[in-house]
Amino acid sequence: MSMSISYEDIGRRNQKARTHAALVAAARELLSRGVTPTVEQTAVAASISRATAYRYFPNRHALLVAAHPEVEATSLLGSDPPLDPEVRLDRVVVGLAEMFLAAEQSYRTMLRLSLEPGSSGRRELVLRKGRRLLWIEDALEPLRDRLTSTELDRLIQAVSAVVGIEALVVLTDLADLSRDRAVDVMRWSAAALLRSALAEAGAE
Repeated sequence: MSMSISYEDIGRRNQKARTHAALVAAARELLSRGVTPTVEQTAVAASISRATAYRYFPNRHALLVAAHPEVEATSLLGSDPPLDPEVRLDRVVVGLAEMFLAAEQSYRTMLRLSLEPGSSGRRELVLRKGRRLLWIEDALEPLRDRLTSTELDRLIQAVSAVVGIEALVVLTDLADLSRDRAVDVMRWSAAALLRSALAEAGAE
């Protein structure tokens, strides 16, 4: 069975890694300025030929997936996480909001791409990798002995719907809130859902 080998894996790997990094950095810089870059625009910004850029990124979608902000954290609770689940959840919501606001244009672009029907690389999109769910699950870990698995899963899913880039777009674009106010609403929503889940389960 033959295996597909990417251009970057064939010869001069260090030079190719530098070229790849330069293209990604240029794309991120353009995104930070509110531009959704094409491969050509990114090549110009990185002072790299268009032909070379296309060897690394055959289309805009592949480029934008690579340019999405890298977040490798397994937890947003910090080095000394609190025990109170409400405090833990609020810390995660604030961390998510800071992440989205720091690279808002990029996250908005990825949200738009994730909603495009028939996109060939949708599974690669960070929005579809479930990290938000994992961070929220981490925050709510102390509730495992107070809620059933079904109740906890439902709470995690409900919170994820009110604290993401989707919620930020609705609150700022449709509700016309400032970003600070939007974050306040997301924090309130997450706390309200937590209290409701506990009250419904008779755990308070």
